[in-house]
Amino acid sequence: MKAVLVLEDGSTFHGTSIGVIGERIGEVILNTAVVGYQEIMTDSANSGKILVFTYPLIGNYGVAKKFYESRKCRLGSVVVKECSRMYSNWQAEGTFASFLKKERIVAISGVDTRTLTVKIRNSGEMLGIVSSREMKKSILLKKLKDYERNSRGFLSQHHIKNISVKRITKIKGNPSGPRIAIVDLGILNSFIRQLRNPGCNLILLPYNTSADKILGLSPDGLIISNGPEEDEAIPEIVVVVQKLLRKIPILGISAGSEIIYLALGGKLKKMKTGHHGLNYPVRSPDSYKGDITVQNHSFALDEGSMGEKAGVKITLRNVNDNSIEEMESKSLKFISTQYYPVSHRAGEVNEVFTRFLKMVKDAKKN
Repeated sequence: MKAVLVLEDGSTFHGTSIGVIGERIGEVILNTAVVGYQEIMTDSANSGKILVFTYPLIGNYGVAKKFYESRKCRLGSVVVKECSRMYSNWQAEGTFASFLKKERIVAISGVDTRTLTVKIRNSGEMLGIVSSREMKKSILLKKLKDYERNSRGFLSQHHIKNISVKRITKIKGNPSGPRIAIVDLGILNSFIRQLRNPGCNLILLPYNTSADKILGLSPDGLIISNGPEEDEAIPEIVVVVQKLLRKIPILGISAGSEIIYLALGGKLKKMKTGHHGLNYPVRSPDSYKGDITVQNHSFALDEGSMGEKAGVKITLRNVNDNSIEEMESKSLKFISTQYYPVSHRAGEVNEVFTRFLKMVKDAKKN
């Protein structure tokens, strides 16, 4: 069955439907990863997005339940060059196409993703519509314009309230381990596994948990998780973080990092093409030694908006565009990372979590 992707500027890409029949509108973003398609698609930060994989062959190692990063896939749609009809991996439990149908994803293959990538790279991320029902360009463009007029805006979306846990949920670790509360905006399952390795006792909190409620639980530290960047829930969470700075060690990850920056009085700026992939280089301003990171964000911290903030240090910058990737403050008791602190090997804990747990330990001593 035929399918089509139409961008808001009128660019049109034809292909074949490989998911469920329907239409989806969302912001079109690129992901440059070669592997990890299932993890990327189940990352709740991508909720409502039209995700374009730049790697030309997707699905060659199948899918498995263990690789879900959240309870379900919340993508708007996915666009690929070629969907592999066969898979080969000892862990695989099904095909990529069966995964799309199970998760009710409208998807399109056979698209010239090289041309589409150049288009997004040159023009920037923009709205698009994927349809396997309606093929007429004029009708689809009208739907896009109606959507943009009625719904688009930084605070127009409400993904976080659907993603976040509905009640306080405890995950037991070592009885003598630190108690870490997590404001759940869409935290990755792999981050939870990393935190369990050193014996952390985790408390998953609904996104709208108040500052008084958080402090009443007496956690040793707090994590503001990754999640959607454009959401009506964010201003409320910013107010909570403002009340908690200095009172408890805080780690912000991606969207959580942006929330900390907003709580400090800074602003965000939309990037022309966001950072979505596995190979973004970062380095300390004081060193030429770099590191390769996983990133998934469309906004950057607007450095000029906050000015000098006493005790706040920029600890990492992006090598490609010099954007802020990490900040830290001992006096305000926080670490914030725009990149994802992923585990580089099975069972390994990223040094960001290690530093945060040291901050937690030092705070308990004092």
